[in-house]
Amino acid sequence: MIEVRDLEAAYGETSVLQGISLTVQPQEIMVIMGQSGCGKSTFLRHLIGLQKPRAGTVQINGTHVSEMSHKDYRAFCRSVGVLFQSGGLFNSMTVGQNVAFPLKEYTRLADPVIDIVVKLKLQQVGLGGVENQMPSELSGGMKKRAGLARALALDPNILFLDEPTTGLDPIIAAGIDELILRIRDIYQATMVVVAHDIASSMQIADKIALFRDGKLIELGSPEEIRASRNAYVRQFLNRQAERDEDGEGALRYLR
Repeated sequence: MIEVRDLEAAYGETSVLQGISLTVQPQEIMVIMGQSGCGKSTFLRHLIGLQKPRAGTVQINGTHVSEMSHKDYRAFCRSVGVLFQSGGLFNSMTVGQNVAFPLKEYTRLADPVIDIVVKLKLQQVGLGGVENQMPSELSGGMKKRAGLARALALDPNILFLDEPTTGLDPIIAAGIDELILRIRDIYQATMVVVAHDIASSMQIADKIALFRDGKLIELGSPEEIRASRNAYVRQFLNRQAERDEDGEGALRYLR
């Protein structure tokens, strides 16, 4: 479904991704993990086609994303759904208008039909009856669910989710995890999820890719990641602070 080969990315002279290669199989959930600034979100933007690689390729269903014509890219956008950090809702629109936005952009459905689809999508994520509320009236977890309803509006077969549980309490986050798994089964969707939450990632992932400083350092199932002998992987999973050679690390700046 998704094949990335020797992907390199940079902002000016600053290298961000270095030789990333991985594949995502149909109906697989691939979770991208790593410390802040390691290139996870940049990697996701390349998969969506928002950035072009400095080198290497990104293919989805056999097509090079960066080489698509405008027409083909619009068709590609119709086949994928994206959940942005914090939901990414338009604050000037109601929740229903947010979910309807891709339907109005990419289809010719009549407004009464769009209204029905919006209600169904919100019900699927547990938000039935909130279509007339504004995003400012929703809790953090509800915003994530509303963003997910919008991502599902066009019945995509690929979903890109950026930090779906970040900032949520454990109970709400667990609910989002269950929702992600249920949506994968209902839509038979392939998913790429950028995440910091270790517990959530272990719960939903079929495969985990761990990035460090723009490089892919470990790739495998949750069980294989847990059993890794890589020192950094163990440090990351055990939430151990990074240290300098003298053992101080960032602690020196607190004194």
